[in-house]
Amino acid sequence: MSYSAKVLEHFENPRNVGELADADGDARLEHPVCGDIMRIMIKVTDGRIEQIRFKSRGCVASIAAGSCLTEMVLGKPLGEARSFTREHLVEAMGGLTNASMHASHLAMDVLARALRQLP
Repeated sequence: MSYSAKVLEHFENPRNVGELADADGDARLEHPVCGDIMRIMIKVTDGRIEQIRFKSRGCVASIAAGSCLTEMVLGKPLGEARSFTREHLVEAMGGLTNASMHASHLAMDVLARALRQLP
């Protein structure tokens, strides 16, 4: 399987990995087909994502998607974070193959679920 340089960079050096004990938003999802699992935890201050962490058990693309997405929304106002689309994520990752596209769905779905917990 061929991955973009950005996907490989995020997989080999994932950003924002870990947990936030006092997270304002905390969501976990398992992809029903491939079994990949992702959890995203968000801490908000003054309507902005001050801290974000993720944990993932899955393929190269899933780990890269979690890393890339957390970088994209860190520091952003909640409204802007909610407006990100899967297409934005895939573009930021340098593209994904059809076989890896599930990773972008998983990352975006778990982010949306965590954001729904916030005001």
